[in-house]
Amino acid sequence: MTSAPCHLEACWEPIEGTTGRFEFTLFNFTDETLTGFRLAYTSLTRTADTHVCQGATLLRRNANFHEYAPPAELALAPGEQWTFRVSGLTRPAKHCTDGVKSAYMTLSDGRALPVTFGDLMLKGRKSTAAPALLPEGRLDQPFSLLPWPAECRLTAGGEVPVALYPAPGSGPVHRKTMVAVLRLFQRLFPAANVPFSLTAVEGGVPVIFASSSLSKEGYALDFSPGGIRLTSWDAAGLQYGLTTLAQMLHGARTEPARFKFPVAGRISDQPRYAWRGCHLDVSRQFYPAADISRLLDILAWNKLNIFHWHLTDDEAWRIEIKAYPALTTIGARRGPNEILVPQLGDGAEVREGHYSQETVREIVAHAAALHIEIIPEIDIPGHCTAALMSIPELADGQEAPDSYRSVQGYPNNALNPAIPATYEFLGKVFDELIELFPSDYVHVGGDEVANGSWLASPLCRKLMDQEGIEGTFGLQSYFLGKVKAMLDARGRKLAGWNEVAHGGGVNAENTLLMAWENQKVGIELAHEGYDVVITPGQAYYLDMVQAEDWQEPGASWAGTVPPHYTYTYEAEGDFPDELKHKLKGIQACIWSENFISKAYFNHLVFPRLNAIAEAAWTPKPQKDWERFAAITRLSPLL
Repeated sequence: MTSAPCHLEACWEPIEGTTGRFEFTLFNFTDETLTGFRLAYTSLTRTADTHVCQGATLLRRNANFHEYAPPAELALAPGEQWTFRVSGLTRPAKHCTDGVKSAYMTLSDGRALPVTFGDLMLKGRKSTAAPALLPEGRLDQPFSLLPWPAECRLTAGGEVPVALYPAPGSGPVHRKTMVAVLRLFQRLFPAANVPFSLTAVEGGVPVIFASSSLSKEGYALDFSPGGIRLTSWDAAGLQYGLTTLAQMLHGARTEPARFKFPVAGRISDQPRYAWRGCHLDVSRQFYPAADISRLLDILAWNKLNIFHWHLTDDEAWRIEIKAYPALTTIGARRGPNEILVPQLGDGAEVREGHYSQETVREIVAHAAALHIEIIPEIDIPGHCTAALMSIPELADGQEAPDSYRSVQGYPNNALNPAIPATYEFLGKVFDELIELFPSDYVHVGGDEVANGSWLASPLCRKLMDQEGIEGTFGLQSYFLGKVKAMLDARGRKLAGWNEVAHGGGVNAENTLLMAWENQKVGIELAHEGYDVVITPGQAYYLDMVQAEDWQEPGASWAGTVPPHYTYTYEAEGDFPDELKHKLKGIQACIWSENFISKAYFNHLVFPRLNAIAEAAWTPKPQKDWERFAAITRLSPLL
């Protein structure tokens, strides 16, 4: 057979009163007639259990994985095509990325053959392209600063300094931090002229360092003809002050007609929120260590200080646990003949990837040098397909398969609270995690356990009778209470998604919950005594589409989230004054179902990540969308 693959085209036809219909056409570009084959593809728009298929038969579906067989008599000759249609989908398609995300064929002899594919087309209606989402913007002050400072009163100068250098008498800590920010700049902008020199240069400007009792992470910059005075109280504030200088100098060099460097004036700056976070899901798609390190650099450039690392989910387990090698030998591999079937972006070849403990230590050290705390997440008790497939003894084998409750198409994806091995497993995982991550918190997920889960497990029914537990969420509360005790004993605090509060929740002391469903949930959690981070899907989930138009990529379950809305969204909202001390900050969430390329990542994440960074740092009265739009174009991408 030639190396030319088959190609799959897909379109979605809207049908009033239904979720519409998929039409697939497979083109045979090989040099042989194909018979007895099967076609597999992955798609977030799934075929429902009750469906009608014309011209094919659905053989199996596992979450986003679908495998179809053509009619038995079909012989697909070279150059010919096969079309089949499917009605009965789990939801209507809304955008061009709601179709195929990967595809392959299994031939009659067992070989897996790659299949190329295009965007999902819209049938019967004209699909439209999204308009420009970012205006040119305008500047009241011609300085490139993002996030914008709390107070900024500057006068633009004429000549741009050749470089900034430490004034005579500067201490080793100041020089070392200047080098650290210089290296950060060089990693992000490797072809740009450097902002700093450790030795005095002709045409340069000296930086005079001073200490004062400013707020945590705060700094001040005073500009005068004789030099720049940088005042800070702690190491983070020193880094942020130097980052601000690097940003202004870079902007003045990159776009001199628009941006200038100050010759006089003052910046007095401190963060609005203590928790300024960014989450990344590495389970659906694996990000190499170099990408994680670059993302950390981008966070530091934006003065974000929390990296929430979502390391496990149904699709894969991505961190080495020495006590359980199968978690990565099995749980980090997906492929046609693997225990975990292909999911979003997986084709004919096996895809695998995990972070060794040595790599994790290197990434944690890199983050710490940038004043970023990494919060690891092991998603439990739900979203555990990869763990359960890797360690089958964690499941109650007495449950009938048709009794399982599932989320996102995965059957039986929740750890069983009544199995002692569950807690032995988690204890060993936590022991290794806390050796790798010095963070105050360990995030344990706690989200999206399907109502009805565990109720067919004889072991769970016995536990419910013994403990007087009612329903799925009572069991979840029991389970998470034990998990919190395990973390308390290890000197760590529990963080989780807002569903941790279901069924009675856990002790709110030293517990931080992330309100992702909506802002109102965050207020309710604060009333219950929990510390809260606001990260609503409707504003801060960066996989959401940015426009209604068909050709705009992304997810849409939380609505359409243009950059302007993300920027202007106010997490505090209607938070009562007496509860604002429970609001610790805000966070961007990057879920990776739609990020099958770095181009998609950059299109969807930026500039909205920068917008959230400014919302996390800059006081509301100082925010300005038009100014932000003008400045954010200079920001680095992954």
